[in-house]
Amino acid sequence: MKKREKSEVIIRLRDVHKIYKMGQARVHALDHLTLDIKKGEFVAIMGPSGSGKSTAMNLVGSLDVPTYGKIFLDNNDISKLHESDLAQIRGKKIGFIFQSFNLIPNLTAKENIMLPMLFQGVSFEEREKKAESLLKLVELQDRMDHYPNQLSGGQQQRVAIARSLANDPEVILADEPTGNLDTKTGDIVMKFLDELHKKGRTIIMVTHSPELAQKHAEIVYWIRDGQLEKVTRRK
Repeated sequence: MKKREKSEVIIRLRDVHKIYKMGQARVHALDHLTLDIKKGEFVAIMGPSGSGKSTAMNLVGSLDVPTYGKIFLDNNDISKLHESDLAQIRGKKIGFIFQSFNLIPNLTAKENIMLPMLFQGVSFEEREKKAESLLKLVELQDRMDHYPNQLSGGQQQRVAIARSLANDPEVILADEPTGNLDTKTGDIVMKFLDELHKKGRTIIMVTHSPELAQKHAEIVYWIRDGQLEKVTRRK
């Protein structure tokens, strides 16, 4: 995937609110959030626990819809879509990397990577070939038939990275990708994300670590109390 000019906006949030009802109370998880993410950028969504950054991630990643406001993905308004339509968009456009890996325990590393392609109607032969090539990319070709509980945390996260690339998505959304890893293994995982960014992928990383955000991201959106507090850019 070739590096593209960072001019075209791929994800746009406009005056987004997310309100949760908890009994009689209404919790404003996000309040008037507006931001743009351009193709090819490495963006961090940063904030302390309870700031609203996880809610922002769910909305940016089409895992949820806003209470009010609009979300555009490739200029298509996805803020009112039904879950089945959102699932199709997610499968094609966005690859997810989770802090807890979210690998299916009774599937091998290769089978975990093949799974997202199944939902997009890819043939078995193509799924298998792509999964093997992605395992080679993350240097785990010798672990393809291992189950998650036979892999270290770092190896599981690398399988998760490979799985996120299965459908060749435009956007990689990483939720605290080093949160369950030691420093050395976390550095290896971030190196993979940096390499994907250099190849032109749009990377959106959600983190509570200022050091991680400022070291790797070009743009950091700082969220506090559900609002965009500030935006910083790497010089």
